[in-house]
Amino acid sequence: MNILILGSGGREHAFAWKIAQSPLCDSLFVAPGNAGTAGIATNLSISYNDFDSIGNAILQNYIELVIVGPEEPLVNGIVDYFESRPDLSRVKVIGPNKAGARLEGSKDFSKQFMQKYAIPTASSRTFTAETLEIGLEYLEAHPLPIVLKADGLAAGKGVIIAEKHAEAEIAFKAMLLDGKFGTAGSKVVVEQFLKGVELSVFVLTDGEHYKILPEAKDYKRIGENDTGLNTGGMGAVSPVVFADANFLRKVDEKVVKPTLAGLKNEGIRYVGFIFIGLMNIKGEPYVIEYNVRMGDPETEVVIPRIQSDFAMLMASTAKGTLNDFELQISPQVAVTTVVVSGGYPGDYEKGKVISGSDKVEDVYLYHAGTTFNGNTEIVTNGGRVMVLTGLANSLENAVHKSQRAAQAVQFEGKYFRHDIGVDLIRYND
Repeated sequence: MNILILGSGGREHAFAWKIAQSPLCDSLFVAPGNAGTAGIATNLSISYNDFDSIGNAILQNYIELVIVGPEEPLVNGIVDYFESRPDLSRVKVIGPNKAGARLEGSKDFSKQFMQKYAIPTASSRTFTAETLEIGLEYLEAHPLPIVLKADGLAAGKGVIIAEKHAEAEIAFKAMLLDGKFGTAGSKVVVEQFLKGVELSVFVLTDGEHYKILPEAKDYKRIGENDTGLNTGGMGAVSPVVFADANFLRKVDEKVVKPTLAGLKNEGIRYVGFIFIGLMNIKGEPYVIEYNVRMGDPETEVVIPRIQSDFAMLMASTAKGTLNDFELQISPQVAVTTVVVSGGYPGDYEKGKVISGSDKVEDVYLYHAGTTFNGNTEIVTNGGRVMVLTGLANSLENAVHKSQRAAQAVQFEGKYFRHDIGVDLIRYND
């Protein structure tokens, strides 16, 4: 089959790398892709939110399967768009429709959904500009710290953890009155702070059946020891040492099954990934959030551990035959380190020439924010530039491989964290 992947980051390069190995894949396309995907697929210079152009490309290239990488086109209704066009309705899509995408597109919807279906999560209330005064009274009486979340998509920046009531009040007003996060902050979810260890569990469903993919832990902060500003992710590890078989069984019974049953009860036919952000609190799982796609950089540690044919896995999901698919997972440990542009997650420059990536050995190298500068030189084109994944029989060796590769990649202003996975080595001890 001819397959199209939507997106331009490390997640999409990892998908493309795995799918390109499959005999099921005749031709592979990525829109818009990056310098890494250009080596294994045909990049299409189309925005993943340009539904008309994507539809035309599907028809021109006889594409049968579309895998949606980022959340934005799903929240914007790309699946519904395909279903509305008779000439595209035959195309299979890995990703939920607009109704299902509300799990990520609206924090208020997802919290109400969890409460309705008794899925363990932090207590919360939602406020708007019209209920500002009630919200301020609620904040004043709320125990510290206080979590404030913009209801809509805010490019991973819509969460504030306030350590003081005055700080929470300022943030609350900035979101509701000053448009700090634009329309994404027109509703604000005020949430109980959960203290525990965080991880992500990934579910793939065909609407009836499901498979649980390898779990992962990511590292969001820019600085060592989880300090500084939040980013899209500076690294990840899979498997997660504190997610033992007993804990994952609880996740399945208390979170995954009621989530899928709830979607069905709401009349939502959900096909695709569900990323469940979890807090492990004394061995009990609590849901922090849902995402309706795979995580990034978590995908870059999950994909190398999947030994099965990934294109066949996607095809089985699209056809509704996931129950018959045998998912094989490597017991090895994957650790990924993200190399970023200087200044990220704030302002940073693009167009820096990248060297050393051709000398990287014994790791999986995924491009995240790269392009060509008109010649054959690969240059930086984003905050997160390259993702280096080490796979080994021990966490220590996987960390070593990933870090050594991150040191080898060179460009002006390069930065990466040196402590990815180190906390889990200590946890093991």
